[in-house]
Order: sequence, then C-alpha cells, then structure tokens
Amino acid sequence: MKKDIYSKITNQIVAELEKGVRPWLKPWNAEHAEGRITRPLRANGIPYRGINVVMLWSAAMEKGHKAPQWMTFKQALELNAHVRKGEQGSQVVYASKITRTETDTGTGEETERDIPFMKGYTVFNVEQIEGLPAQFYPKPAPRSEELLRIERAEAFFAATKAVVRHSGTQAYYSISSDHVEMPPFEIFRDAESYYATRAHETIHWTRHEKRLSREFGRKRFGDEGYAMEELVAELGSAFLCADLELTPELRDDHASYLASWITVLKNDPRAIFTAASHAQRAADFLTSLQPSAVLAIAA
Repeated sequence: MKKDIYSKITNQIVAELEKGVRPWLKPWNAEHAEGRITRPLRANGIPYRGINVVMLWSAAMEKGHKAPQWMTFKQALELNAHVRKGEQGSQVVYASKITRTETDTGTGEETERDIPFMKGYTVFNVEQIEGLPAQFYPKPAPRSEELLRIERAEAFFAATKAVVRHSGTQAYYSISSDHVEMPPFEIFRDAESYYATRAHETIHWTRHEKRLSREFGRKRFGDEGYAMEELVAELGSAFLCADLELTPELRDDHASYLASWITVLKNDPRAIFTAASHAQRAADFLTSLQPSAVLAIAA
C-alpha cells in the first residue's frame, strides 16, 4: 500500500484526536443492529478486523451512519441495488503479498522472496445504497438495559483466568505481580462501565511475557512506548466491547493520553496500523481462552 494512504488514514484519525474525539468510542447503539453494539460488518455479515474497524467506525461517525454493514459498489449491483448518486465511499484495506524471484549475481542461484503489502479499496454503508433486500434495513429494536451483572461479560472475563483484585478507586494492570486491580463493581455508575474498564485492563494483561510478550520500548511513564501500549488497550477494549455488546467507556483519566497519541501518530503514519494489529491480536488471544459455552453466550 502506498505511503500516502497510510498518511491519509493516520491524518484523519489525528484530526479527530485533536478535536478531542476518539473514533473508537462512539456510543454504538446502532438501530440497524437491533440495538446492539457491533463491529462494522461485511456484506456477508462477517465482522471487519483490526485497523478496518477503526477506519469504518471513524467514517460512520463522520458521516452519521448508524448501520454497521458495508459493501462494495459491485456487491450492491449484484444484489440489484445501487449506490445513490453523489455518495462518497469509505476506504478499507487488506494485507497480501507478492512473490518475487531473485537471482544471486555471484552463484546464479534463484530464490523466492515474499513481499508483504497493503491495498485499499472502497466500500459504502448500506444507508448509502438503495434497493437492497429488506434484511439490510431492519426495524429498530429497543435495547434492554441490564442494571445487574452481565452474564456474557462475566463468563468471558472469568474464562481468561486473569487474577483480578477489587479494592480502592483505581483500575490498572500490574505487570510485576501480574494482576488486574479494579474498583469494586458496586461503585461504577452502571454495569457496562465496569466491564468496559475491565476489558481495557485485561488487554494490558495480555502484554505479559507469558502471554503475547508485547513491548514498545517503554522506559518511563508517559513516553511514546507507554502511549502505544495505552492505544493498544484503548482499541482492544473497544473491539471486545463490540464483540460483547457493551458500550465502550470514555475514561476521564485517559484524556491526558490524547496529546501523546497525536505525537506518536504524527511521528509514524503506520503507528495506528501497528496498534490496531496488536489490539486485534490481544482480543483474539482472550477469545481463544473461551470455552465454546462462553462464546455461545457472547454471540
């Protein structure tokens, strides 16, 4: 993928951060998803992953889309539908590789080398398309509010077997003692705030060397390595919240990270791609710890 596309996507996210907006923390009560919070979906209903989640959440926020489903111009035509005249699409990317044969100038021996690259393509939200089958335009359904503990979230986090201690008023992950510290459930304003915060700290828990061994060269509190890890936890938490149908929590104590994230992203246009990749890997790791019964509850 061309460098200018990396820069274009990064600049868009930086612009939103500079306005104090985090595109992964919109309150996603999507009417088209029957009141559920969801990741962006492909035309076939399969959720997008990694950086594409952030890109399409950002595009939906910018353009006011509530529907989670997206498709290409061609996919719309195949369904006897059409993109409305004048509509602007949104970009997503996919990773691929090309195999190049290289010849050693000394020995004449040929070797094959895989060269990874990313390519962008355009998709449209179903709200930009006319004539789709009825299932793409479902009627809104009210979301039931659960004031007590949420079974699917309880089961999900319990299955990770992360050590969690409840005390005080701070939430954090301690890598030295390898435990998550959480305030008591009862002091959160609602159940979803508790689980969204726990999701954030559990993403941090995956960085331990016994698990994903994630390290960005952190040397002190607030440096760029620290900011990158916080960005991974922010994105990973948003991914988990979408999968568990929870509202992501906008935490006041993370407002100070906005400036450091902006610095990181401006210094490296690929940083958001790296953070999203690590966040997806962390979310996948936590999902891999789930027995099928728990996955069925969360589905």
